[in-house]
Amino acid sequence: MSNWLAGMEAVLDPSVLILTVLGILLGVVVGAMPGLSATVGIAVFLPFTFTLDPLPGLVLLLGIYNGACYAGSIPAILLRTPGTPASAATVLDGYPMTRKGQAGYALSVSLVASVVGGILATVMLIVSAPAVAEVALQFGPAEYFALAVLALTIIASLGEGALAKGVISAAIGVLIAMVGLDGISGAQRFTFGNTELSGGIELIALLVGLFGAAEALFQIEHMHKENRVSTMGSFRLKLAQLRYMGPTTIGSGVLGFFIGALPGVGGDIGGYVAYNETRRFARGDKKQFGQGDPRGVAAAESANNSAQVGGLVPTLTLGIPGNTAAAVLIGALLVQGLRPGPQLFESNPDLVYGSFIAILVGFVVLLVVGAVGIRAWAQVIRIPPALLWPIVLILSIVGAYAVRTNPFDVLVMLVAGVLGYFMMKGGFPIAPLLIGVIVGPLAEDNFRLAMIQYGGSYSWMLQPLPFVLLALGAASLFFSLWRAKKGRKELSEEVENTNQK
Repeated sequence: MSNWLAGMEAVLDPSVLILTVLGILLGVVVGAMPGLSATVGIAVFLPFTFTLDPLPGLVLLLGIYNGACYAGSIPAILLRTPGTPASAATVLDGYPMTRKGQAGYALSVSLVASVVGGILATVMLIVSAPAVAEVALQFGPAEYFALAVLALTIIASLGEGALAKGVISAAIGVLIAMVGLDGISGAQRFTFGNTELSGGIELIALLVGLFGAAEALFQIEHMHKENRVSTMGSFRLKLAQLRYMGPTTIGSGVLGFFIGALPGVGGDIGGYVAYNETRRFARGDKKQFGQGDPRGVAAAESANNSAQVGGLVPTLTLGIPGNTAAAVLIGALLVQGLRPGPQLFESNPDLVYGSFIAILVGFVVLLVVGAVGIRAWAQVIRIPPALLWPIVLILSIVGAYAVRTNPFDVLVMLVAGVLGYFMMKGGFPIAPLLIGVIVGPLAEDNFRLAMIQYGGSYSWMLQPLPFVLLALGAASLFFSLWRAKKGRKELSEEVENTNQK
């Protein structure tokens, strides 16, 4: 109790409260700009914390951390351009809702789900951080490989009836992820002698190109054919709508937290996994997913915000970054002379418990900031298409360059944009490609490490946890194949009945 009182006293300091609000505001601005992820925002504002005390500085960065994760849904919903990688899954149903004139509905769902998922995860962080971190620490190469395989099986569900195209898309993603130095031997792969490729393909540039630039090119081509949606619909969520999304929001928040607590996994995978499981077990017409189902937005946003908070579990308790943005947070603490880990809870309880309280306060502030600004953000869709999509293309270029201020990243973004454009025209889903890029290296490196650890034997696959995870992956793939076959059979019967009539 004394630790909580110390933390509460520290947070009630006016400077800490001001920096909490400022951090959320900065995070929203950063996240709403395509390409400027939470990692970029924290890195940019990190130098400003050097002159602050540890808690105010950490609170500012945590505000940016959580605010940017939510705000990434704004361009994802309105422009089909995720503001952050964690918002990629939000595109799947958020943008179709905008196309149907339900932008206000989608933005409201995103805000509520983000706040609920974040608060739920913060409570879980407070209650179970040490235990969850201990479990994640025990994961070895075998467990990580099995987890990666399970994540890769999601591509079968994202194929939307085109399973082969989904697999091809994922395979392209895995090939892209192999560019650069081999994670085990250090040998160069697919670099073609270009030193810029030795570090691999920059994820942010790739993401902005696949989603932002590709969509801009596609929409510019079809501007004269498209009747642009002019209505945004209602921003108000009715009680019945909240009840409808409640189980999805809470369930995805819990799932996202545990996924985020695994070091290196992050909110992007959490969002996709929660989206997939929501659609798998949804009641009613599952065909609405991908066509503008608010449950898809709620699942993705609750899970990715929850996963961001979950990433703080190994970060604060073990000093192991849960994601790239959390790695920058560790750097901020080290600059202040503080080393994250179990000893931090004993030596600086006001900092640790004050941070927990500040995160809860921050999500309340986020709800207020989001509710006040939501109507202004939705006005983006009223911009004439002839002006909007060139602006999106320019922002994509700026966003890709801003990550590392490297002109080569702009080239990567443009190439990815052209690739995404032709994939859209050919009916190939882009989401499996992104999953392949993120999860491919995790699967490859840990498979090889497991084989080395077990002397070339495959017996590690029979260990309890890897076996269960691999079995779930096989079951997921089998279910998707069965569903695709059933869908083709139903379509054939429908065509046959139509011909008979």
